[in-house]
Amino acid sequence: MLEIKDNQLLNIENLKVGFETSKGFSFAVNGVNVSINPGETFALVGESGCGKSMTALSILQLLPGSALTLPGSHIFLKEKDLAHFSEVELRHIRGKRVGIIFQEPMTSLNPIMTIGDQIAEVLKCHLSLSHSEQQNRILELLKSVGMPEPKRRLHEYPHQLSGGLKQRAMIAIALAADPELLIADEPTTALDVTIQAQVLSLLKEIQANTGMAILLITHDLGVVRQMADTVGVMYAGHIVEQAPVELFFENPLHPYSRQLFQSIPTEAKRGEWLTVIKGSVPPLTVNLPPCRFADRCPLAFETCYQKTPKWLLPDPKHHVRCHLYDPAIVSEPDFTALNASAVVEFQENIQSDTESLLTVNDLKIYFPIRKGLFKRKIGDVKAVDGVNLKLKKGKTVALVGESGCGKTTVARGILRLLEPTSGEILYQEKNLASISDKELRSLRRELQIIFQDPFSSMNPRMMVGEIITEGLVAQHLIKDTHHREIIVEELLEQVGLPKDSQYRYPHEFSGGQRQRICIARALALKPKIIICDEPTSALDVSIQAQILNLLKQLQAQHQLSYLFITHNISVVSYIADEVAVMYLGRIVEQGPVDEVLNHPKHPYTQALLASVPTIDKASKLFPLSGELPSAAEPPSGCHFHPRCRRAMAICHEKYPEISSVGEAHEVKCFLYGKEER
Repeated sequence: MLEIKDNQLLNIENLKVGFETSKGFSFAVNGVNVSINPGETFALVGESGCGKSMTALSILQLLPGSALTLPGSHIFLKEKDLAHFSEVELRHIRGKRVGIIFQEPMTSLNPIMTIGDQIAEVLKCHLSLSHSEQQNRILELLKSVGMPEPKRRLHEYPHQLSGGLKQRAMIAIALAADPELLIADEPTTALDVTIQAQVLSLLKEIQANTGMAILLITHDLGVVRQMADTVGVMYAGHIVEQAPVELFFENPLHPYSRQLFQSIPTEAKRGEWLTVIKGSVPPLTVNLPPCRFADRCPLAFETCYQKTPKWLLPDPKHHVRCHLYDPAIVSEPDFTALNASAVVEFQENIQSDTESLLTVNDLKIYFPIRKGLFKRKIGDVKAVDGVNLKLKKGKTVALVGESGCGKTTVARGILRLLEPTSGEILYQEKNLASISDKELRSLRRELQIIFQDPFSSMNPRMMVGEIITEGLVAQHLIKDTHHREIIVEELLEQVGLPKDSQYRYPHEFSGGQRQRICIARALALKPKIIICDEPTSALDVSIQAQILNLLKQLQAQHQLSYLFITHNISVVSYIADEVAVMYLGRIVEQGPVDEVLNHPKHPYTQALLASVPTIDKASKLFPLSGELPSAAEPPSGCHFHPRCRRAMAICHEKYPEISSVGEAHEVKCFLYGKEER
């Protein structure tokens, strides 16, 4: 691999990790070499199941019980080889010298300990601090990761936090003891773009001040572009390409890397199918060809199935494992076929329809605040405060905004998973907010939801086949077991999972694979409306492309309507017809996707878009200043004025009315209203 330098912090040599299976020994990681210097960020990218997380977990020997690190593997943290450390020795490394941010915060946080206690646990183990110093450090950490109301949050439990807030708590725990190396496994997956920009800027600042190194695992190539110094592309246990970030983004070499870029959704691709890498990452138990990507590669030829590709250097700093760059085999690589297959137009079969399938009028969802022995009500948390939405037949409305602004609460209120305080939810001439439970049950199959956290939304004791058909059984739709099995196989194929997945349990899948199972479950009942709560946040770009193509295809075929909750602006630009921007329980801007994203009017929308990392060129992110206020005590006047750079005197006094700034484009801001100052 690359030349080993004396100042390297981490040096992984010939790492091999595998499992004993009924069919023999299977390698999850096979001969990986990675070197990271102090202050460097090494990004490891690739699809779910490629071995990225397994490589990261090997560093601290946090592998599953059935996994083995094979002899000959070395993991040097400076002069110490962690591959041969005992469990007792590793306790002094974990949390102190090496911190880790896990992919799924809900399953990583202790449900019976407060957030403050979980951070304090790290401080007690590794730092000699007094109680008051510990409390100050905890508050400092929570503030640094953008946790709103840190004094209150440190006394709360994980279940009381949104997905984004849980992730921020995990980051605070990982940074508590100022580690030399931070392993960040999808650290911004559950975060909206403003907090993502905050966290990424924070990590860069800590690097600049302390020289901390970062091993970053992510599927977001925009984040890689902004954060990484070096990029390693991983596939089926091998690193197939490695280069400095600038070289990699200017000219990705491996066919796999090129297809990852082609899978990224953008506004320019709205009329096209996104490029999907055919097939899926092969399971550990199958016999792989010498080139592990050959079965999925459009450019594969006979040699790929006969000979293992060498680790080549087409450029002195750019390494690739591919026969196309071996001059002894190919004179010059030809990517014509690969590039030609990237653009495939599709025809939408959606009629122009102004009919509103779902109409939400002045929806309010308040949670009472109670205090004292008799639990007297002293106020309300106004989680949703007067939301108006229209969802047309066969169309997609994207709901965007920061974690804690009320997006998921709106979704749950529409489905009556939370009881609305007031307002109307009109569907098929019925008000879902006031109909009986019996009437609502009959409509459940027509309104489905894909939850944000795939693991916690599935019963761990049920096999995947049972999970997918649970709705069919509950609605008494298909009683024949064999018929249900056929439906499950079709759905698994649609979402890119092997048919035998139905006989396995949720814990046996990666985060991205679990989300695909949840999407299959939602599709099983053939609904008319699907509320998608961050459905692609846990997916890598290739599977994200597959799911977005699938959602578009189903929408075109069946006139499906989507309420799409996401923080991924590139996904919004590709799939949405309309966008609603939400802030502290209210929609502040709404309109056609082209208008809102290309000509944002509200200062909050402008701040959201300025926080989005892009793959075009590394640029400074502009995190939104301040913190999201509490919905229990919203600011007077316009809720956004404490964080707004363009706030005026009137913004402190009253909330702005709706102003029209274009065809179907509305904004709540005094900059555009009749009372403009």
